[in-house]
Amino acid sequence: MSSPRAAATKVARKTAHKAAPKAPRAKPPAAKVGPAASASVATASAAATRLAAEIERALADGRIDMLSPPALQALMAAACKAYAAQVEAGKPMAALAQRTTVTPTEVIVTASGLLRAANLAVFELGMWQSWTGR
Repeated sequence: MSSPRAAATKVARKTAHKAAPKAPRAKPPAAKVGPAASASVATASAAATRLAAEIERALADGRIDMLSPPALQALMAAACKAYAAQVEAGKPMAALAQRTTVTPTEVIVTASGLLRAANLAVFELGMWQSWTGR
């Protein structure tokens, strides 16, 4: 039989590798309310809409190099952050409009690239979706 001290040491060794619980993620700061904030949102939204239209036109013309890789990566990162912030703030929305020209293949290629960039596997995505219901 083992002594209580040996049993405690064994339990301590088994639980030592477990990480401490993570602190809850801080909520993004509340959006500013007022005329200046509204004008800023309208300006940014209009600029984003114009940029999206320019990119669509370039792609339709066969110019896939409309954006440099660093510019495309910065735009993708900002879009991911903006979308996640909206969802986390309790304003869920579809990532794409219902009637969009984005094909299922384009969605899968992009999702795969995002998962690879974040060093995530499809399994982890499935687990996260089952835990959060998103």
